Amino acid sequence: MSVSMYTVSVPVFLQFLQALSGVLDKAQAHIDAKKLDESFIMTNRLYPDMHNFTRQVRASCDHAVNACGRIAGVDLPTFENNETTIAHLKARVEKALAFLQTIKPEQLDGQEGKEITVKFPSGERHFTGQSMLINFSLPNFYFHTTTAYALLRHVGVEIGKRDFMGTPVKL
Repeated sequence: MSVSMYTVSVPVFLQFLQALSGVLDKAQAHIDAKKLDESFIMTNRLYPDMHNFTRQVRASCDHAVNACGRIAGVDLPTFENNETTIAHLKARVEKALAFLQTIKPEQLDGQEGKEITVKFPSGERHFTGQSMLINFSLPNFYFHTTTAYALLRHVGVEIGKRDFMGTPVKL
């Protein structure tokens, strides 16, 4: 039995980004309750050479949006990359969710062999639709979403696995 490109992408991205939105709410409540400097959480990182919390949330959104948009062949939404508060990050997640909800199964299914070239600062990378989704976008999405969760947990935000996992999206 084959699995559709849509099934392994859009519902997964929606589930975990909705969960990330809820985690951001808990982060804001933690900041407010403890009277913390919000910039501490926004700039927090696990190790000096790793990206900070803000960049982890941005990357989560970007990998979901870029994968689905490029495979579907639609224009990608633009993000300003100027988030300085939890509220700004929450708005970015909401924008990503809204975009993903516009993607239909017929835009992704059957695009496994589609050739996709992505320009990176280090040069171009060539993918098929399937390799981009399964070998690049999903692993990166999970990595950055998990790291964002870990950063919040590390500073005492009371979140657990259920917060990270969210609720599966019904097709």
